[in-house]
Amino acid sequence: MAEEKPTITWEDFTKVSMRVGQIVRVEPFPEARKPAYKLWIDFGPYGVKKSSAQLPRWYPNPEALIGRLVIAVTNLPPKQIGPFRSEVLVLGAIQADGRVMLLQPDAPSELGAPIA
Repeated sequence: MAEEKPTITWEDFTKVSMRVGQIVRVEPFPEARKPAYKLWIDFGPYGVKKSSAQLPRWYPNPEALIGRLVIAVTNLPPKQIGPFRSEVLVLGAIQADGRVMLLQPDAPSELGAPIA
């Protein structure tokens, strides 16, 4: 059976800020322990934020990610990952084999739009 996390309150959930962003730059991240990319994501009025994401298994061509819309948590504290400072958490569905499939809106969206 899949692991479930503890129940949180609606108040807890309302503290999480998730927004739509667009990947504008991607670089390999060879210093990461698991295969990953460095991402620069444009959140419109909230600016461009950086993130590290373990995507190479599902997205082997980093250039193909440029222009892609994603959903990210934008109000976590920055996290230092080796020499890279990750500012947002890009959301993805983790498959049984460890691949991460990015979550995205199914239609064009305003950059920075909140997720409810």
